[in-house]
Amino acid sequence: MRPARLSALAATAVAAALTAVTGCTEKGGDGDGVVQVTATDDKCEVSTKEFPAGHVELAIENKGSKVTEVYILFPDDRVVTERENIGPGTKQRVTAEVKPGDYQIACKPGMKGDGIRQSVKATGKGATKRDPRLDKAVAAYRQYAQAQADETLPLAEAFAKAVKDGDVEAAKKAYAPSRIGWERTEPVAESFGDIDPKVDLREDGLEGDQEWTGWHRLEKSLWKDKKITGEDKKLADRLITDLKDWQNRVGKAEITPTSMANGAKELLDEVATGKVTGEEERYSHTDLVDFKANVEGAEKSYELLKPVAQENDAALTTELDKQFAALDALLDKYRADMDSYEFTSYDKVGAADRKELSDAVNALAEPLSKLAAAVVTK
Repeated sequence: MRPARLSALAATAVAAALTAVTGCTEKGGDGDGVVQVTATDDKCEVSTKEFPAGHVELAIENKGSKVTEVYILFPDDRVVTERENIGPGTKQRVTAEVKPGDYQIACKPGMKGDGIRQSVKATGKGATKRDPRLDKAVAAYRQYAQAQADETLPLAEAFAKAVKDGDVEAAKKAYAPSRIGWERTEPVAESFGDIDPKVDLREDGLEGDQEWTGWHRLEKSLWKDKKITGEDKKLADRLITDLKDWQNRVGKAEITPTSMANGAKELLDEVATGKVTGEEERYSHTDLVDFKANVEGAEKSYELLKPVAQENDAALTTELDKQFAALDALLDKYRADMDSYEFTSYDKVGAADRKELSDAVNALAEPLSKLAAAVVTK
């Protein structure tokens, strides 16, 4: 699950160690297509309220006292792009592709809530021009995401059936396999709208009177409560309904080359700062299954974008190849069968090994943050 969502449904999962403060001060841009966003504790202003449609770059500086996030949002709160975990006194750049129309740039104090927002407009008439190979990459990733959704449904239905049968052990066995396809598509999870908080929200991500549904609610019943209630059986049916909705949304989701690249980077940030602590699968300890699926989804995004990125920045793709290989090899240490998704229970992974995993993810996430810019460089 991505740790934070800016949505009207207030679906947010917050990493316990992170809080954010943001704002933005007026500055001139440092080039065409660059919008400066300067974060403080209580403001969110931008250097320009209008910019040409196409590739836009946010040059973000956090002058606040805490970690912050910055988003570009569609009018209905779907995420165009995001950059999370921007530390105090640090700068980040993120490249996105936007069509003509109205948007909002949001700075997010505390990594929760709707954030402080500025209305902006992308001007122009035509669609963004891009390398035809990138259109093929988007089409291939959409096909990949659709295949993951299609393959998830029968696995999730087997899990739901075990829950409805009241069979705790069978449900436990079916739980992790039912999540692999979803976790592989998390680089573009924002494009599926409100599906993520419905199916993958953790208890500490609830806000107000928000209803808790999805896999992790059932995970708690199976491993902590060690029993299945009548309400759990209803939630199993609800999970299947929501996953079928996800399956139907993939073909209409707004996916771009930059959202593929940025989503892969943000997902690995989540793994390094949240999932590696064991927060995601706190009851089942199946975290390494999620890690592997997340890395596979991010790597698929990269592989599809690599031909263009390699022409624009060969050194970057060489480094990414190296770091993906290193992380894959590290994860493989935790399973005996390379064709299986049976990984070591995460509660058996010590602090030093968890740090090794976190360091490997961070080593990959840093160059991955440059992939979006590499695929739009001319």
